[in-house]
Amino acid sequence: MQVTRGSVVSFNYTLTDDDGNILDSSENCDPLVYLHGYENIIPGLEDALEGTETGHKSQVVVDAGDAYGEVDQGAIFEVPRDQFPEHMPLEPGMQFMAETPSGDVALRVVGANETDVTVDGNHPLAGMRLHFDVEIVDVRAASEEELEQGYPQSGEE
Repeated sequence: MQVTRGSVVSFNYTLTDDDGNILDSSENCDPLVYLHGYENIIPGLEDALEGTETGHKSQVVVDAGDAYGEVDQGAIFEVPRDQFPEHMPLEPGMQFMAETPSGDVALRVVGANETDVTVDGNHPLAGMRLHFDVEIVDVRAASEEELEQGYPQSGEE
């Protein structure tokens, strides 16, 4: 069966940056399972997997615009230090969730001093070209329930 909209795809992958540093991998884990055509993975990778079949191996390069987007400078801003618990250590790389009028947002600390904390609301991989080594492990038709909910059943491949 070919990977098409409405198929459940299982694949192994290794994700690296332009310098070959491993950013993520399914090695020693179960394959990643997603419902194809329902925006469950980044668009550039989903497009590259369209039409492939079980056993297909490829190397896919995805530009930032087809992955997690370009860095939005407006998503990097300062918050007064007194908005955080007094004795909370704030180190670059620390992540936390913040409530906003439009819902919860993941933020990452990029700097802190006595008076302000600089936070970044961009995805950690924003602005990066991503390199995937991919192997399709399984492709099957989605159930009606999976199609209705827009993602595969947990625990199934």
